[in-house]
Amino acid sequence: MQPQDDAPTSDSTGSPLTGHALIQRLLKGLDGSPGVYRMLDAQARVLYVGKARNLRARVANYARPSGHSPRIARMIRETAAMMFLTTRTETEALLLEQNLIKQLKPRYNVLLRDDKSFPEILIATDHAFPQIRKHRGARRSKGAYYGPFASAAAVNRTLTQLQKVFLLRNCSDATFESRTRPCLLHQIRRCSAPCTGEIDAAGYAALVADAERFLQGKSTAVQAELAREMQAAAEAMEFERAAALRDRIRALTAVQQSQGINPRGVAEADVVAVHMEGGQACVQVFFIRAHQSWGNRDFHPRTGAGAEEAEVLEAFLAQFYDGQPPPRLILLSHPIENADLVTALLSERAGRKVEIAVPRRGEKAELVENAARNARESLGRRMAESTAQARLLAGVAEAFGIEAPPRRIEVYDNSHIQGTDAVGAMIVAGPEGFARSQYRKFNIRGDSLTPGDDFGMMREVLTRRFERLLKEDPDRRGEAWPDLLLIDGGAGQVSAAAGILGDLGVDDIPFIGVAKGLDRDAGKEEFHRPGRPVMALNRGDPVLYFVQRLRDEAHRFAIGAHRARRAKAVGATPLDEIPGVGAARKRALLAHFGSAKAVARAGLTDLQAVEGISAALAERIHDFFHTRG
Repeated sequence: MQPQDDAPTSDSTGSPLTGHALIQRLLKGLDGSPGVYRMLDAQARVLYVGKARNLRARVANYARPSGHSPRIARMIRETAAMMFLTTRTETEALLLEQNLIKQLKPRYNVLLRDDKSFPEILIATDHAFPQIRKHRGARRSKGAYYGPFASAAAVNRTLTQLQKVFLLRNCSDATFESRTRPCLLHQIRRCSAPCTGEIDAAGYAALVADAERFLQGKSTAVQAELAREMQAAAEAMEFERAAALRDRIRALTAVQQSQGINPRGVAEADVVAVHMEGGQACVQVFFIRAHQSWGNRDFHPRTGAGAEEAEVLEAFLAQFYDGQPPPRLILLSHPIENADLVTALLSERAGRKVEIAVPRRGEKAELVENAARNARESLGRRMAESTAQARLLAGVAEAFGIEAPPRRIEVYDNSHIQGTDAVGAMIVAGPEGFARSQYRKFNIRGDSLTPGDDFGMMREVLTRRFERLLKEDPDRRGEAWPDLLLIDGGAGQVSAAAGILGDLGVDDIPFIGVAKGLDRDAGKEEFHRPGRPVMALNRGDPVLYFVQRLRDEAHRFAIGAHRARRAKAVGATPLDEIPGVGAARKRALLAHFGSAKAVARAGLTDLQAVEGISAALAERIHDFFHTRG
């Protein structure tokens, strides 16, 4: 990967070149190699990152003075510099381009803003009696993975039905080992209770095999087998067993009906459709696995100031499948320009052939049309919500005397119980509503804080937040800087916040303290601003309801973060302090001995009997408990 030499970028008088003239001059230093180019403005901010099979041919398109879309024409006018990197292959150029887009977030690129992983179903095979459970993230556990599902709700719904059909356990290994009698799930016929020997290993293995066949799309065979067993049980006058099998068949039918879409001719595919309107885009993805729909999710990528459908879809595919394996078939609503290049990239990531198609007729075309309709309806709802949100933000600016509607509001709150397990929380809202991917929690670390010192907690949270902002973006070019701060509290909190921000040199961001007001009654909130009189809003004012929603969301997030920290603290044991004892070995020790106290009393020989505990680690654990002063 080699950078290209830059040609002179000024004219005969020494004035810097820009736009078409600059690009024309830079063409002299380029050849036909594949690579990546960056277009920068006069402040060295990256405007656009692009890839090229042939750098010289691609950049030559920008040197033409006419024939560009309004978006490209604006981008060319703003270009004051360019950077080039050549690559060995076109696929390498595409991969580098997407990495740079994700890192730099250029204004004119299409950017997927939601990159969270999707949940899956895992049948874990690291135990004699495999467990079925929901999984999200890297595939580190040994077992068979089935997914992705569009949401946790879709997984939970399917798991509930699968428990009724296949009776697989969902308890942890530690719980499994400690059971002495069947749990409630066995009583309501949702588990076969292998923990207490209600089913033998062979019988349970048969249930696991049936579950895997169903998740692989062989549901008809599973249903036929259950029907044969029910008929045989009825003929043998084993009516209770026949009734249980009948209930399992009904549950299996319920699973199939809940999928909604069950294509016969498509076993595995992602259906990806885009709809664009008013400069906004919605990409709808349906997950088809095992001839069943495992849910759908809509995405609203940033369109790079007006990209067309083909460019939006191409960028979406490259970014969407960066963190998860692509299916064997991807059905698109629109053709993309570099289909062969994207196909090669996705096939390389998957380790097998991936096909991209734009169907025009038949069942596949119907699937795409359904996804396109969902994309159109979703974008319509979003645009209506955005209009209402824009009115609210304009109302906030007018009500509190802010120069322009804020694009990023940060709301701060903290939560604790008598000062213990204190957590600060920050939520973010803007033109598109709550930006949950931008939420942050702060575990309060100040050892010198008096328990319950809300001022000290706020000081720590604001200091950590803005010191990091100043370090990462001192020139305030990015989108992470807020336009408005809301703080839970009154005059004292506002005065303290003003001092904190002033010490950091950040004294130009407006902020407001939201106090409960008279009788702590919702609707009577008082708003405190530095150097200005206390104010209130009319009880029916939409801006008041909006601020209440922001405050309540911050409070909800802070309480959730505090509860999570407290639960973690409750579950902590001395084993957490021993080097070399991670989560897996901790579980193994607790499952073997029953408690941390029993581990502390154990001898070397007993410790070495635990799976995963070597002689050296056993000695370290023993010394930890027996040599402490």
